[in-house]
Amino acid sequence: MAQHGIEAHEHKLVPLQTRSERPRSTSISDFPELSNRQEIWRYLPMDRLQGLDAEVIGEVTQGELSIGLSGTVTANWIDSSEKIVGTAGLPEDRISAIAWTNASKTLLVEVPADQEIAEPVFLTLKLEELAAKALHIFVKVGANAKATIVLDHIGQGFLAENVEILLDPGAKLDFVSIQDWDNGSSHVSNQFTRLGRDSTLKHVVVSLGGDLVRVTPSVALDSPGAEIQMYGVFLADSKNYFEHRPYVDHIAENCVSNVAYKGALQGAGAHTVWVGDVLIRETAIGTNSYELNRNLLLTDGARADSVPNLEIETGKIEGAGHASASGRFDDEQLFYLMARGIGDTEAKRLVVRGFLNEVVQKVGISQVEDRLIASIEQGLEKAGV
Repeated sequence: MAQHGIEAHEHKLVPLQTRSERPRSTSISDFPELSNRQEIWRYLPMDRLQGLDAEVIGEVTQGELSIGLSGTVTANWIDSSEKIVGTAGLPEDRISAIAWTNASKTLLVEVPADQEIAEPVFLTLKLEELAAKALHIFVKVGANAKATIVLDHIGQGFLAENVEILLDPGAKLDFVSIQDWDNGSSHVSNQFTRLGRDSTLKHVVVSLGGDLVRVTPSVALDSPGAEIQMYGVFLADSKNYFEHRPYVDHIAENCVSNVAYKGALQGAGAHTVWVGDVLIRETAIGTNSYELNRNLLLTDGARADSVPNLEIETGKIEGAGHASASGRFDDEQLFYLMARGIGDTEAKRLVVRGFLNEVVQKVGISQVEDRLIASIEQGLEKAGV
């Protein structure tokens, strides 16, 4: 049986036609074993999971997660059986359910109502053990409060993670998730968001390192006037498999969503996957939505899969659209730079910087932006671009 009152779903042979049809449950048994025949796992290199699909895995210790609070923000470890856990979302796949089941404690980060937190809150997870572990984080932002939270993943390890974000009416949150793992790491993260009336979330995903990184951010816009901006930036080399699957579920009226992910790939074997799902339900009158994915292939042998999906159940909307493109360097841009005395290598770097910097600037935290730019520079130099 599924938990939290969610009904179990039978495993049918007929593929699900829309994202909204997926079962939601905290019970591992409600999900079939992983297979590349299933759409949600069709691209994933199963040999890189490193045990994250096992029913029993370890748990992140409190000492592995450092917490840098700011202002009146609090952070406490609570039992994962507490009622608040699961109110922002429930697992839609087997690894998420595994992480849910094996994380006995949840880190609850709370921003009090009517508080504007001037400095960012930093949550830094550093793993140094090659063992599969689970982690659950819950972020709650009170009514009319404003804050910035950075979740940073570094070191080397195997992590199955669930992150819940709940915004009360009028709240504003900038949330940045950084995946900057050492080689040999594997990370599967499911991030659930529920927005209150007239609340605003800027959600930024940055993936720079790790053998396998899969981030699935989803948002339920079930309160009128809510707005989400979802940005992503990634730089993949021959050792990296990065997969990002943002999902926006427009339920209430007059909500806004904007999704923009941009990435660069270099080296034979570099592989990125972006699957963007937007559902505009019949009740979502006045919706304004757009999703974009752009990929820059720097070398031969790199592969970028990009799949935008847009489902609209009502014509009473402000607008909806999507765009996707993957390609090489723009020869005209390179010619323009080289005609002004800039060498071939530096011209290519300038193009990549400009391409990615548009999203990097969305982070809005100078020290984080500087670090990301330095990582991008290092990656380009290492690859000889």
